[in-house]
Amino acid sequence: MKEKFQVTGMTCSACSAAVERAVSKVEGVSKVEVNLLANSMQVEYENVESSVIIEAVEKAGYHAFLGSAKGKVDQRESKSTVDEELASMKQRIIVSFSFLIPLMYISMGHMYGLPFLEIFHGAENALTFAFTQFLLTLPVIYINRKYYIVGFKTLFHGTPNMDSLIAIGSSSALVYGIYAIYQIGYALGHGNLEVAHSYMMDLYFESAAMILTLITFGKFLETRSKRKTQDAIGKMMELTSKEATVLVEGEERVVAIEEVRVGDLLVVRPGEKIPTDGVIIEGSTSVDESALTGESLPIEKHVSDKVIGATINKQGRILVEATRVGEDTTFSQIIQLVEEAASSKAPISKLADKISGIFVPTVITIALITFAVWMALDYSFSFSLSMAISVLVISCPCALGLATPVAIMVGTGKGAEMGILMKSAESLEITHEVKCIVFDKTGTITSGKPVLKNIHTKLEENTFLQVVASLENASKHPLAHSILEVAKERNIELFPITEFQSIAGQGIQGKINDQVYRIGNATMMSQASILVSTYQPYADQYSQLGHSVMYVAREEELIGLISVADSIKSSSKQAIANLQHLGIHTVMLSGDNAKSAKAIAEEVGIEAYIAEVLPNQKADEIRKLQATYGRVAMVGDGVNDAVALTAADIGIGIGAGSDVAIEAADIVLVNSDLLDVVKAVQLSRSVIKNIKENLFWAFFYNALGIPLAAGVFYLSLGLKLNPMFGAAAMSLSSVFVVSNALRLRRFRPHLIEVMSTHPEVVEIVNEKEVKSMSKVMVIEGMMCMHCQARVEKALAAVEGVSSVVIDLAAKTATVEVSADVSNEALTKAVVDAGYEVISVA
Repeated sequence: MKEKFQVTGMTCSACSAAVERAVSKVEGVSKVEVNLLANSMQVEYENVESSVIIEAVEKAGYHAFLGSAKGKVDQRESKSTVDEELASMKQRIIVSFSFLIPLMYISMGHMYGLPFLEIFHGAENALTFAFTQFLLTLPVIYINRKYYIVGFKTLFHGTPNMDSLIAIGSSSALVYGIYAIYQIGYALGHGNLEVAHSYMMDLYFESAAMILTLITFGKFLETRSKRKTQDAIGKMMELTSKEATVLVEGEERVVAIEEVRVGDLLVVRPGEKIPTDGVIIEGSTSVDESALTGESLPIEKHVSDKVIGATINKQGRILVEATRVGEDTTFSQIIQLVEEAASSKAPISKLADKISGIFVPTVITIALITFAVWMALDYSFSFSLSMAISVLVISCPCALGLATPVAIMVGTGKGAEMGILMKSAESLEITHEVKCIVFDKTGTITSGKPVLKNIHTKLEENTFLQVVASLENASKHPLAHSILEVAKERNIELFPITEFQSIAGQGIQGKINDQVYRIGNATMMSQASILVSTYQPYADQYSQLGHSVMYVAREEELIGLISVADSIKSSSKQAIANLQHLGIHTVMLSGDNAKSAKAIAEEVGIEAYIAEVLPNQKADEIRKLQATYGRVAMVGDGVNDAVALTAADIGIGIGAGSDVAIEAADIVLVNSDLLDVVKAVQLSRSVIKNIKENLFWAFFYNALGIPLAAGVFYLSLGLKLNPMFGAAAMSLSSVFVVSNALRLRRFRPHLIEVMSTHPEVVEIVNEKEVKSMSKVMVIEGMMCMHCQARVEKALAAVEGVSSVVIDLAAKTATVEVSADVSNEALTKAVVDAGYEVISVA
């Protein structure tokens, strides 16, 4: 079972590490991922109640509660919480600065010769000077008391965090200031103005107030920046409909979107959003699907066409039957994918997580050592305390904790805007390491929809097409649609057909104006004693290109030939060229014969192809490529690609593909556009580069800042860091990390134009299929060219046969076959064609 929890009270990576440790210790929990940025936690568990998990979080010093249904957190509720937090911080900042400014004036104004009240001058007024600063500090302490409540609570639970550092540092300064007041009072009471003056100059009230104010101000900037990282999901949520018009017994009723049920009839007028996924049962229109696919042009929709919730009806009034509602709609599932990806952890964050877990205890230890060392070197108590406080407040576990999740959230959100859905942070990270991308052919590189490619005829072309389309109109063959589309474009009227027949494995025939017309393969023509030699060169040429070739005959006369082939997607060539420009190898994996695969590979400029691969062999081919190249991605759309998508390091599913393929994929391309593969790789590389920049800064900042604050350079260079500047530096480091990650929102893919020439295509031998051998068959009964054509066709149809050469004079057939083709299979094919096999050698 997988649930998503909201966790409150976390302020730094030490917090998230503590929560993660606490929950992972719960028996029955198999996996836990805490996202500091989203204040969320995803837990996979079984045989344990969610209340036990919440109790473990609370024992660690934090609060947790389940999200909405199915573990999803309402983004609107989350946004409201962030707004409330920002409003609270803004109030705290105003109050803090209102008291900090006069406090700083009193404590430091005299150093700069600023006008000063007489009651604060001189050692004799030291008590007034100190007590006034104390009073001005108290409101700042109170308004920011959250640091003390959370900081000391987690410290006492044994899981100190950033708030603990702030609480210890500022309270140390406050306590020392109070101690100084007592010393001043004692000194004045005994007439010792020198002692009173010395304590008067070392109060540190302004440091306590300044630390809290600057930290709060930094947190305000950080929270405001983090809010922007969630804009992508927020914008997607705003695109969904809030209400729908339901048709009930002929009456239209406007209801909340939550009340819509599967099967409801929804009325959608021009300009309105389609409320849920459904099917049009009345009317036609064009739909703006740009919110989902990024496609700017409206898509024509008619009765029985599917529509998607949150897209916009542009023209006519339509009646839609709801098929998916609520969290089951396409848009809701996309939002859930983006949320889950943003909440997951990338492998690159593991180092930062490990360091964060021990960071705060280590810093506290360093602060204590710093204090002890400076005291041992015979420096004053106030000097040693100042050094220790600087160490506490300059250390920034936040920068470490935010380095990865903030970039992941912005990156996955940006991907969603472009129609690229990353299912996890791991997918986003691994994609940048891919060295080879394998493409399925049909439906991936090609559109999966056959189109009419070539016509050769002795008739006038439209007349010929009229005959072909009329016959195909009566056929249910998948290729018929491509021919009828062309006839429709040319406004060709169809003939009525009589005595229509569909002959399995051969073609179709029927009568037009009492004349018999046939459309089919060479076998059909041969059995009708129709010679195809006139158009044979065309047939051979198109067959080599992977086209389906059909002869057309009228009575006993061949009148033409047509070829139909799958069309290559318009973006395939550019996508392949761009991937090669990025240094990625491209390979096509296909179950088609080698000639057809080679033709497609050459046309799109792909480097290599593997042909005649069965679905269950695709995973094996992926593993071989992994052994050669390393990280391999697979792009596919069909059920037969699911195993290969799983076997690859990264599976990329085409959005228009099967549900099985999409489920098996790590990345889903909503637009079904191969250019999005290029964009996904470039986005991944940009995100990882950004994460490395953030981690470098976080490590560099702490590696330099802590020694500087501890006074390592004081004896040699005289460098000493005031706690106030340490607090400012700490706040700005977190803001820097978040701001750097926000640059990803401006990510734009860089695409090159298609290369005019492509490298030579290489065939990668599919070993299981190409262990070939030659067999010579002696066949009795072959008398003419028609016989030769029948035998050749029969043998070529046997699975595993790659070539057939007939010697009519010698009555032999030389067959090139794979090793697993039996003599019995070859013999049966010839016998079924009407001939006798004498021997097979």
